[in-house]
Amino acid sequence: MNLPNKLTVLRLIMVPVFFISFCLPEWFGEGARAVSVIMMLICYATAELSDLLDGKIARKHNLVTDLGKVMDPFADTLSHLTFFVCFYSLGLMPSLALIIIIWREFSMNFMRMLMMGKGKAVAANIWGKSKTVLYAIDSILSIAYIVASYFAPGAWQNGYLIFLTVMFYLAALASLLSFTTYMRAIIKSRALSSMTR
Repeated sequence: MNLPNKLTVLRLIMVPVFFISFCLPEWFGEGARAVSVIMMLICYATAELSDLLDGKIARKHNLVTDLGKVMDPFADTLSHLTFFVCFYSLGLMPSLALIIIIWREFSMNFMRMLMMGKGKAVAANIWGKSKTVLYAIDSILSIAYIVASYFAPGAWQNGYLIFLTVMFYLAALASLLSFTTYMRAIIKSRALSSMTR
């Protein structure tokens, strides 16, 4: 297994560790909150850094593999959905935004599998890139809220939550628009027209 794929595996490992870290206060009481916050920060930073590096290294050194093409988007989906479910459970993410994103991610992965079966790649579009950026921003903002509300709770939280809600809806909108754009491109290409039904 090459280095980019090892980094992707590291990201997959960080996902359940993040979830365990998130659950520590529920399992062991508020005394575990500080450890929980620190571990979440480490897991999130490690996951995002590995995501940034694996693609760059694979493209720069021509280490793109079939396994990496499948595993990387799977790791992206698993990590983001795990983060978002955790944030939703704290009331940081609106349910409608979460449902839209879940539907989009599973539908997109399904379409990727169909396209790979035909030897075709799903090209990136501006909405897909915007979605990725907004996912990262919303995750950072949510973790920042969790950290700040632990160390310095106050009246600022109400305004922050409203802003965070708007940001999550923007991410959901970008995810929906990106999927619509992908579907139009796939239909226009007629790449799946020869599939047996």
